[in-house]
Amino acid sequence: MPVVKVDADHALPPGLTGALADLPGHAPVILMIHGYRYSPAAAHCDPHRHILSLDPDCSIRRAVSWPRALGFGAGNRDEGLAIAFGWEARGMLGQAYGRAGEVGRSAAALVSAIAGQSGRPVAVIGHSLGARVALQALHHADPGSIGRVVLLAGAEFRDTAAAALDSPAGRRAEVLNITSRENDLFDFAMELWLDRGRRQALGLGLERPAGNWLDVQIDDGATLAALDRLGFPVERRPLRLSHWTPYLRRGLFDFYRTALAQPWALSLPMLRTRLPGATQPRWSRLLALPAQWGGVRA
Repeated sequence: MPVVKVDADHALPPGLTGALADLPGHAPVILMIHGYRYSPAAAHCDPHRHILSLDPDCSIRRAVSWPRALGFGAGNRDEGLAIAFGWEARGMLGQAYGRAGEVGRSAAALVSAIAGQSGRPVAVIGHSLGARVALQALHHADPGSIGRVVLLAGAEFRDTAAAALDSPAGRRAEVLNITSRENDLFDFAMELWLDRGRRQALGLGLERPAGNWLDVQIDDGATLAALDRLGFPVERRPLRLSHWTPYLRRGLFDFYRTALAQPWALSLPMLRTRLPGATQPRWSRLLALPAQWGGVRA
């Protein structure tokens, strides 16, 4: 049982306790959280048939298996356990954004229960509004129950993220904020739609530095060169516009897998000395010369 399906506000699957009890002490538990427009209640947008599945429906666009990319499914007990967390993310953006905050409580209860049963912190990866779910979970989770968090193009505001990081669970977690100038238009639209442009999106990075937070801009040449030197060669063809390259660009999941499953191998102090950390100005990708970009991914 390398992947366990859990949906928000549903009872824990009966086999989860046994699966946690069988885990070797060093094996990771990784919670995967999808973003906007997915719903476990609708077959055509069910995340358990899509990115959270070991074997996604190949006829669906952007159907990349997160659990396989994170190293699950080989049948090795040491690979650990992936938790595929589904929630209702359809509707208008404002509705889904508000619901993501509420779902954070459900995710917090889940990780607190898992950490208590397994005796280890839970690692978390979330894309888009799934990143908001992960951050909101920090407000309600037991301190120490959440370990390393990887946010992919997070659909959240900088001040809201800072508040989550300042919670008891947030102060004991570590966050890698994966950003890209390819996502600028999506960030800008979120700012206008949800708060009339009065607050800035997390794609610009955390406003004030924090010791347990690191911004990683994946379309920055210096960052990609540093990842290559660390043993993580990543595809180097940035797009002008895309919300999905944090999980579609080849090579990135190798970095995420190590960061989540073996955080000691990529400690934040080490990454901070090796990676640039700073983010480029907004619109720098859209305004780049044609030779520096590869198009649009819709």
